[in-house]
Amino acid sequence: MKSAGAVYIKILPLLALAVGHVCHAQKSEASPHPNIILIYTDDQGYGDVSNLNGGAKFQTPALDRLASEGLTFTDGHCSDTVCTPSRYGLLTGRYSWRTHLKRGVFTAEKPCLIQDGRMTLASLLRDNGYDTAMVGKWHLGMDFPGEEGARDWSQPVRDMPLDKGFDYFYGIPASLNYGILAWFEGRHAKVPPTLYTAKKNNQRHMDYRIMPPYAPSPEETPRPQKTRPIEVAPDFIDSECLTRFTDKAIEWMRKKVDGEQKKPFFLYLPYTSPHYPVCPLPQFWGQGEAGGYGEFMIETDYHVGRVLNFLDEMALTENTLVIFSSDNGPERSWEQRIEEFGHYSSHIYKEGKRSIYEGGHRVPFFMRWPARIPAGRTFSEPVGQTDLLATFAEILGVQLPQNAGEDSVSLWSVLQDPGVELDRAPIIHHSMSGRFAIRQGDWKLIMPHRNFTRELYNLAEDPGERQNLFGQHPEIEKRLEKRITLIVENGRTTPGQPQSNDVPWWPDLTWMKN
Repeated sequence: MKSAGAVYIKILPLLALAVGHVCHAQKSEASPHPNIILIYTDDQGYGDVSNLNGGAKFQTPALDRLASEGLTFTDGHCSDTVCTPSRYGLLTGRYSWRTHLKRGVFTAEKPCLIQDGRMTLASLLRDNGYDTAMVGKWHLGMDFPGEEGARDWSQPVRDMPLDKGFDYFYGIPASLNYGILAWFEGRHAKVPPTLYTAKKNNQRHMDYRIMPPYAPSPEETPRPQKTRPIEVAPDFIDSECLTRFTDKAIEWMRKKVDGEQKKPFFLYLPYTSPHYPVCPLPQFWGQGEAGGYGEFMIETDYHVGRVLNFLDEMALTENTLVIFSSDNGPERSWEQRIEEFGHYSSHIYKEGKRSIYEGGHRVPFFMRWPARIPAGRTFSEPVGQTDLLATFAEILGVQLPQNAGEDSVSLWSVLQDPGVELDRAPIIHHSMSGRFAIRQGDWKLIMPHRNFTRELYNLAEDPGERQNLFGQHPEIEKRLEKRITLIVENGRTTPGQPQSNDVPWWPDLTWMKN
């Protein structure tokens, strides 16, 4: 890895022409305009891809195809370790811990975490000639009409994907356990969520189901797992999510391809799997050797394959950039899968979802674009999902404004030649509980938090984070602590004008003075 100074020198030209605090990118010179499909799974671990895990107890041929025909980032990371903050970082190129959300996730009904005017992947592409769509799970907050028990579903939903750069939306508001579950298209649900349900027992996994029968009121709702009732539409059922989302995504793409106005398109396709409820369709039962979870991953891979087959059918494969990744590591049932099936969802990495260790945030990360990306390559240096905004901007030939993509480093040079050495600033990791870590090169420093002290790991020698080296490399420790402090204080990772975090200081920054 090159020096931090080299990092800044290389990235600075991307920002040098940015002027003011506006959220519009300035067009520079002509550049290729591929279609872009971003497929995002939910709670899928690094080891839940057969190409990445030789000991996997199920096969994922569609994901393996992306790897063999594209570029695999073996050190790729989500920006947080749970749903809402990871999705914020993915779409904005800014770490979610810079917002007012410091821990945990949103419920379905919240003011959207992405503030109006904040550039997103969708708004960047829309403003540069793309049709944009989101099909799937949002989980960044929506404003629903009325309050529970007094809804007016004739009124539109506000503060949602159509307000954040997307031209089209079909999907659900959040994780299935948070309710307000219906098949929303645009700002309305065709069948409103006027009934109630609670978590039901799941016969194929250790979690729950969201399926009929539903009740007319919270008081009449059976509660077999003693969970609160949630709002649900009469026609909603959890096991239909993957099929409906893929059907709608293909339907939307087909309309764009067949339409008279030929514009490139951007499709954001965040699936609900393999997040709970694990509910594979019967046609996948008995497949693989990892129980219901393995069946659900096989079904997920099947739908990814449907998208890839559509691109083949429409002769779109060559100039479509397909990106695949996951929002965080696997749910705690990863422990049960090791014991019962010998399947390691986190592969060789420590822990899983919610954790500051590698299993919490090192995730599958593939990019395929046959026209520009050499097939079958790997890139082993650390990269993050926040890097997509700057990457898209460089592909388009535009400059990001100062108040956009503050933590986004372009991967364009890597896409063209995975043999290059990427000059980049450190990556910041963040756990659900609010604990921080900084990663630069082979070194990862985990910061103190509550009763936990500092930890230092050399991931090249110890990818499983078994040997804490803190105290043995004081120069590295001081350098990394100084860097993470500056990254927090400056409101950005990239060079440019310092930006404000939404909160100037909060208790999780235990190594910094208030």
